[in-house]
Amino acid sequence: MTDYQLHEWPNGLRLVYKQVPTTRIVHCGLILDVGSRDENESQQGIVHFWEHMAFRGTKKRKAFHILNGLESVGGELNAYTTKEKICFYASVLDRYFQKAVELLADITFQATFPQKQIEKERSVILEEMAMYEDSPDDAIQDDFDQLVFKEHPLGKNILGNRSSVGGFKQHDFLQFINENLRTERVVFSCVGNLPFAKVVKVADRYLNQVQAQGNSRPPRAWFNGYHAEQKSVSRSVIQAHCALGRPAYSIRHQDRLPFFALVNLLGGPGMNSRLNLTLREKHGLVYAIEAQYTPYQDTGLLSIFFGTDARMMGRSLKLIKKELVLLQDRPLGTLQLHRVKEQLVGQLAMAEEHNMNLMLMMGKSLLDLDQIKSLEEIISEVRSITAAKIQDLAREMFNHKDFSVLTFLPK
Repeated sequence: MTDYQLHEWPNGLRLVYKQVPTTRIVHCGLILDVGSRDENESQQGIVHFWEHMAFRGTKKRKAFHILNGLESVGGELNAYTTKEKICFYASVLDRYFQKAVELLADITFQATFPQKQIEKERSVILEEMAMYEDSPDDAIQDDFDQLVFKEHPLGKNILGNRSSVGGFKQHDFLQFINENLRTERVVFSCVGNLPFAKVVKVADRYLNQVQAQGNSRPPRAWFNGYHAEQKSVSRSVIQAHCALGRPAYSIRHQDRLPFFALVNLLGGPGMNSRLNLTLREKHGLVYAIEAQYTPYQDTGLLSIFFGTDARMMGRSLKLIKKELVLLQDRPLGTLQLHRVKEQLVGQLAMAEEHNMNLMLMMGKSLLDLDQIKSLEEIISEVRSITAAKIQDLAREMFNHKDFSVLTFLPK
């Protein structure tokens, strides 16, 4: 594609780059196709722990030198973990691009996991777990994953549990990485103003020397066997919280984009979403309500989250069900469909304006789809969505009997 330039090294690592002449900042990151769903029972939380430990020491750096390496020149260094990915990324002025690449390669492939630092970071992660448990907005999302996916790895908390996190030793990290890291499933993604030849030349110094590595990991276990379930939990909260939803389409499914448009219409970030207009603007039952669609390699998750007064929970759920039924029974009119498309196109265009998000999206897309579609291609697909397709997807995915429901109720 003309928008993106690709390069591949003999060890299997790939580079994807987009040049943006109008910026002086380079955003770059190493994205690995390893996530919490690749952990076994005793390893729960180890990928997220690995994310933390990458900053705690390498073969040539101590923690202070890692943390100070880019901050001292006004840059930023960060990382994140998901169910299917771990990513280490940085943002720097273009003159410090080489410094960023060298540091990213070091923490990604040369982390040493010192035992003293493991003990220190273990306490930090346990505090992070406590923080999430004290936040019902966060806790209900993790608990809802477990309600939908049960004992499947997708249902496990990315942070792990106190028992597993409390027992990790240095050899556990080294063994997990050896078993799960494949260099051909690692992408170095970059957005900046530098010429492509210079980006390749700089990255080649630090990534071409990474030793090619396969792994002994068996294929990821596909999710199946879902059945809807309702569950209520008493918690020390003032407001009642609710999550409802069901499994959805995978990342490669042909209806992924039109379904995303449907979910955006139902409860996307816009204040004009169906659920927000009904539950907040018309009835004043919630401060915020959102619908999310999260696609995975083999499945996906449709989820709706909101909080309300406990006495209003039943009424809120009835109104949500009504909106779901309306989308099944009434096809969108020509003007409604046009507005749905224009809103989504605008959101996508604004998202691409943020070069950091663009960099992360490029790397993830290359890993998941083996391609990166331009904004123009995606917009063309959005334009082709029909009202009949939206209604068909609503009929297939919005049957309320297929929804699992989790509620946190005040004690």
